[in-house]
Order: sequence, then C-alpha cells, then structure tokens
Amino acid sequence: MNQRLGAVCLLSLLSACQSEHPVDTANATSATRAVATAPAPPPVPDAQASRIALQAQFVDEALGVAILPWPGFTLRRDFRRSYLATDDWKAFAQTDSRGKAVAALVLDGSNEVTAAELRVGVSDDADSVARCLEVSDSALPTPRDEVRIDGQPFRHFRASDAAMSHYLTVDAYRAVRQQRCYAIDLLVVGTRPEVYDPPRTPPFDGAVAQARLHEALAAIRFVK
Repeated sequence: MNQRLGAVCLLSLLSACQSEHPVDTANATSATRAVATAPAPPPVPDAQASRIALQAQFVDEALGVAILPWPGFTLRRDFRRSYLATDDWKAFAQTDSRGKAVAALVLDGSNEVTAAELRVGVSDDADSVARCLEVSDSALPTPRDEVRIDGQPFRHFRASDAAMSHYLTVDAYRAVRQQRCYAIDLLVVGTRPEVYDPPRTPPFDGAVAQARLHEALAAIRFVK
C-alpha cells in the first residue's frame, strides 16, 4: 500500500496490508472532475443555521459543521480509541497530511472486538485541499460516485482491508467547501471473535453497523 491507512488502521498490523484492488485511475479522475466542477449549493440562511444550532449536540461555527443527536450513538470530540493505532484527521491520510479531527459519532457498544464510528475531519492546509478528492490506493473499484450529505456534493469511495485476525471497512466521503477539505468517514473495525480464548461475542453485526452508520449521515448539518 502506498499510503498508510491513517486514522483507520486497526492495529499496527494493518499498516502493512496490501490492497487487493488496483485503483481505476481513469474512473477516479473523471469522477473527481465531476464532483470538483459541481455547482456549489447556496449558503445556508442565517435563520436555518440558527435552528440547526439549537437542535445540535455539536456545532463548530468557524468550520460551519453541526451534528444533531442521533439514537444509539455517542458524540466524541476526538479520534483517540484503544482499538485504533492512530488518530489522524481522516482515513488514508498521508504522512505529511495536516487537518483537524472535528468530532465523531460512536455506535453504542463499540469495543475491541467490533467498533463502528462516523468521523468528521477538516483541513485548510493548501496541499490537503488540493488533494482532497483523490481516491486512496486502498479503495475498491466500486462504488466511486457522488453522494449528497445535507445537500452538499461529496466524492464517495469504499475500502476494505484485512490482516491476520483483523478487518477494516470504510466508506469515505470527501468534499471541498470554502477552501477547506471536509472528510467524513464511516468505519467498522474489528477482530475475529474466535481468536479470543474463550471466543467473544461481538457487540453487533458488521453489516448492521454499516447500515446504522449510513443512517447517521443524516445527523450531519452544514451551517454556513
């Protein structure tokens, strides 16, 4: 793998993983161009932004991001977890990439056997913004499409890796807004329960966790 998995490395073992799927450069380039040239939505009206702020459990007015309460999830204001090796601002961040871990919604019950999180990271570093829409070398061939989150166009790709007893699945969303790179990552990480003695029971099924994370995207709001 040319890029380390960054914020979503399960343990240091995963940093040595190699992707089984080559990057489709042609498709990535055309899709990136489509997102980059999509017309920006109009600014959020002040009245609407005020209503969102009153409902939200997290608001960063400078970055224009809010997170509404979402059932079954706990808000965290950092990416530091015992079950992850790093806390980079986005999944697949390059070694010299700079950004801010803004907030995360952690699925209740997450532990070292299985964990699921929705993460929001932002960067105003010029190089990070210029490379914001690039697809990771770890990305699967499909899907690579445009998804709208609270009306904003995001470049979407998926990555899946495994090493020994560990696994990782990420749905990554990237967008450039107001000269910043916005990174939203839905990640499910875990260890095969049978490697424990005695075997442990996961707190939830991985597919169920992915579905819950996709639903939680509706908690993201842009307030400017």
